[in-house]
Amino acid sequence: MSTALIDLRPANMSDCDALAAIHNEAWLNAYRGLLNGVELQRLVSRRSPGWWKGALDRGVTIKVIEVADEPAGYATYGPCRLQNLAAEGEIYELYLKPEYQGLGFGRTLFGSVRKELKGRNLEGLAVQVLSENQPARNFYRALGGKLGAKTWYRSAGKRFELSIYVWPETTSG
Repeated sequence: MSTALIDLRPANMSDCDALAAIHNEAWLNAYRGLLNGVELQRLVSRRSPGWWKGALDRGVTIKVIEVADEPAGYATYGPCRLQNLAAEGEIYELYLKPEYQGLGFGRTLFGSVRKELKGRNLEGLAVQVLSENQPARNFYRALGGKLGAKTWYRSAGKRFELSIYVWPETTSG
């Protein structure tokens, strides 16, 4: 047992149940009312513990934030997949259980990932956010992200706008 209240560490196979639960809770909290309920349940159900085991087997980089020895959130990240942006790194996902949101844990996780991307010599950072997800947009703006572009996502026959926030340099969190 650790004496630290907060721990940031790479995910491992023993985290797969917790990652699935965090994803489920965070997605239902963030996207209920924005995505069709049936489609949201379908998307959430895809991320079973087995999906997370496969992601780790494929080498997906996942960082877990623990609070009092309990996984409270995660981030997935790596090289930027988006074209024509001043960013070599990207946070693909950053989610916290709802009860840990608004307490600074997301900022801590974000800062840790930024520092790791910088350590990999990936300058600049990008994050895609559902444009209708105002709390997420506010979070990334508060961290200094600038709206760099917009793109689209199609789900269950509906078109959703994505806002892409960019930090040209990854030096601080």
